[in-house]
Amino acid sequence: MQISISARHGHLSPGTQEKITEKVEGIRKFFDRMTAIYVTVDLERREEPSVELRITAEHHDEFVAVDRAETVLTALDSVIEKMESQLRKFKEKLKEPRVTGHKHLEPPAPAG
Repeated sequence: MQISISARHGHLSPGTQEKITEKVEGIRKFFDRMTAIYVTVDLERREEPSVELRITAEHHDEFVAVDRAETVLTALDSVIEKMESQLRKFKEKLKEPRVTGHKHLEPPAPAG
């Protein structure tokens, strides 16, 4: 699985990139069909950076979470929580039993 970290309007130190990679890798335990993780840090407003987390998965649209906070790592923690919530909901949806459609139900017996 590919993990891509990029920054807009600034640069991230190698130490910060390592911390981001470590934290993001923990998400893998929630869903095993991920194909790529993209982290974009927007440093345009230095006092309140924003972090966007995008995950691509097999047979599903992208999962996206965005947040901003006082520091990059605080925003990242918040985004990871949001993403974990999305992944949990999606997994629960996959586990729910499927309802039989109308076409496959027996018609009611005629009243006689």
